[in-house]
Amino acid sequence: MTSSDVHFDMYDRELYASPYAMYRRLREEAPLYYNDEYRFYLVTRHADVGKVLGDRDTFISGKGFVYQLAVTGAEMPDGLFIAEDPPKHTIHRGLVSRLFTPRAISRIEPKVRELFAASAERVAGEPHFDFMRDFAHMMPIQVIALLLGLPEKDHADLREIFYQAQNEGTADTERDPFAAMLDAAVWFSEYLDFRAEHPTDDLMTELLNVEFEDATGTRRQLRRDELTTFLTLITGAGSDTTAVAVSWMGSILSDHPEQRRKLVEDPTLIPNAVEEVLRFEPPAYHVMRTTTVDVDFHGVTVPADSWIVTLPGAANRDDRVFPDGDTFDVTRKPGQIYTFSFGPHFCLGASLARLEVRIAMEEILKRVPEWTVDHDGAALTTGIDTRGWDRLPVDV
Repeated sequence: MTSSDVHFDMYDRELYASPYAMYRRLREEAPLYYNDEYRFYLVTRHADVGKVLGDRDTFISGKGFVYQLAVTGAEMPDGLFIAEDPPKHTIHRGLVSRLFTPRAISRIEPKVRELFAASAERVAGEPHFDFMRDFAHMMPIQVIALLLGLPEKDHADLREIFYQAQNEGTADTERDPFAAMLDAAVWFSEYLDFRAEHPTDDLMTELLNVEFEDATGTRRQLRRDELTTFLTLITGAGSDTTAVAVSWMGSILSDHPEQRRKLVEDPTLIPNAVEEVLRFEPPAYHVMRTTTVDVDFHGVTVPADSWIVTLPGAANRDDRVFPDGDTFDVTRKPGQIYTFSFGPHFCLGASLARLEVRIAMEEILKRVPEWTVDHDGAALTTGIDTRGWDRLPVDV
């Protein structure tokens, strides 16, 4: 099952900073790995990650979709559909999906471009700027605000709440995993009170008034706790992972100037380059499931009720699917990547995230065709559910 000298610790910050050599060893030497200290199994090959993420009956999310949540043993709140199983997951996901229809996203695309263009314009001409803090950091939450109608004066406070929550970097089983969610829920509850009294033609008002049939067969509207959890999850996930993806675009294109030059010379390559950025450095560091039955991997039985961790970044570079997977190539046709998960929990906001990364790339390359990351001043985030840049200073 495990090579004796292969050791994966997701809390190891040196490994977090540079994991890909270990990912290759895990795929080749320990395709099913067990960590005795943290008591989780780990799979890294593309086929195995797809097996786990695609089978919602054998591998459930209801006991936690990331390790640091599952290890607390906390009960998942209603509405946290990313950590739900059928029938709740099916019902709640169906309700939230109306936020991310092609019509809803196309409606805001011109404004999304306007936001990213203005941000790119602010840094254009500067000899130095921080690609994360000055360009990527605030844009995604402003985009989510376009969908939900969140007041501009609160964007920065909301972004900070979610930033702190998603950069927890310890294995502290005593902490409250939902503390930041509760802070955000208070804000959303107050805002919902306002929106209930002042309805408009927006998606927030629609969610307030939608009727559905719940898991018990009861026809009703969403409870306030379900609705605030929905909004907290959507805003938190949309503001953090997309900002991280845009910052990865900044560092990857700096490290591969010849690939960046291709995009400057031929912008029609940018949509494909977005997929390659998302393959090469996915914002999700790990995704976890719990087994419901004994299941076999590589001749070894993983017992029922075991934690099994998947590493999207390892699967996305598996040479069995992506030849020369550690090479960044904007002309590559990546195919099935696990950056946005897979199967029943495939990210509802994936098309919006792709749109944002594409527009960010288009707008920054128009104005700043070359930059170099100051790696001495750069700093990665500190959590283990996502992986990306906290600060990314660049010289132009």
